[in-house]
Amino acid sequence: MNKSESIANLAKALSLAQGAMGKAAMSSTNPHFKSKYADLESLWDACKPHLTSNGLSVIQNPSCEGGQYYVETILLHSSGEWLSGRCFIQPSKLDPHGIMSAYTYARRG
Repeated sequence: MNKSESIANLAKALSLAQGAMGKAAMSSTNPHFKSKYADLESLWDACKPHLTSNGLSVIQNPSCEGGQYYVETILLHSSGEWLSGRCFIQPSKLDPHGIMSAYTYARRG
């Protein structure tokens, strides 16, 4: 994880946002496992209003470096403070569908 020199304002805002968030709707079904899950849209619907009302925003960039695929997530606060981290992924297939499926899965995590 990387961060700005101070994260005091970001930490306070994130605490307020998380306290206001409810559960994401388990609105999608995985036919392979016969289970329900919260898709990316449901996750954003549950958290975006609470993030933005507390001066927070999120950027998620899929990337590849040296053959390693990852999603970098950056949490930004209106004060200029930030946190970032990478979630490395192992696509099941190295074709566009397999890579993008792994990226989407990582963005929900």
